[in-house]
Amino acid sequence: MKNTYKSAGVDVEEGQKAVALMKNAVKETFTKNVLTGLGGFGGLFELDLEGIPKPVLVSGTDGVGTKLKLAFMMDRHDTIGQDCVAMCVNDILCQGAKPLFFLDYLATGKLKAEKAETIVTGIAKACKESGAALIGGETAEMPGFYDEGEYDLAGFVVGIVDKDRMITGENIGAGDALIGISSSGVHSNGFSLARKIFFEQEKMKPEDHSRRLGKTIGEALLTPTKIYVKPIQSLMESVTIKGMSHITGGGFYENIPRMLPKGVGIEIWKNSFPVPEIFNMIRDLGRIEEEEMYKTFNMGIGMVLAVDKEDVKKTLTALKESGEEAYHMGDVIKETEESKESVVLWKD
Repeated sequence: MKNTYKSAGVDVEEGQKAVALMKNAVKETFTKNVLTGLGGFGGLFELDLEGIPKPVLVSGTDGVGTKLKLAFMMDRHDTIGQDCVAMCVNDILCQGAKPLFFLDYLATGKLKAEKAETIVTGIAKACKESGAALIGGETAEMPGFYDEGEYDLAGFVVGIVDKDRMITGENIGAGDALIGISSSGVHSNGFSLARKIFFEQEKMKPEDHSRRLGKTIGEALLTPTKIYVKPIQSLMESVTIKGMSHITGGGFYENIPRMLPKGVGIEIWKNSFPVPEIFNMIRDLGRIEEEEMYKTFNMGIGMVLAVDKEDVKKTLTALKESGEEAYHMGDVIKETEESKESVVLWKD
């Protein structure tokens, strides 16, 4: 028997089939700025700098983490692409950047063209929602590296913002208001802990229905990460956003302080926004302390904005008109010893 690449576990023809299947979904993301189709060695994107006198490119990269394990358990792969895109575009949005183009990286032990198409179609749909063109990517078949049926997924985005309109947080001061925009659920962080509690400790299965949640455990957990690009871009036309934090790994305690300048801290009113039942369930079953919950999960708030106190009503109204649920969830305060290193949580 002759040794071939296919006999070693890499099926080039399956890869070509995958590209052919995903081609239409990818093309639907193309804007007038995309100069190449699929198949080139590099994606070409022509910059349109009209109305941007001081252009600054903003880039970000991220993956989906162990939420992928849940997709494997459920054999459902149509939403995980949105998680990948959302984690990237929401990050660069914190600097006020408009997404321009996106690249994805999909690696698996044995490539299945139809599964790859499902994943990339999800990526393409999310790119359209965020206004980013999907101009390239890599589908890698790596036999012996991943367990059967498993894969890894990561993405990279480039956006643009005018230097004079960048959101830096440097002008945030005591008295400013914190506005929280609701999440769609657990998003893409904290899944190692969630999986341990539901599936290892409680011996549940993704298909188990929960009365508390009104759906199966798997459906609740696999809900894709919300993309905030359109409502935030719309808000920026009428309100000056002084700072913005994407609530990802590290929860409130790690992410909100990232937008703050020296000399200020924050207070958060816990009762000012609803905590989705999925988080209460994780807390109760895992007997997890409150501080640990806020350090691990988004607790129902996916994005936090800092705005002038006088703009609170305008901000909440604009977000509501964009279809978002938003809350005045706290204020910026003068830094104290208690707030110096962490978030201060206050009860109403």
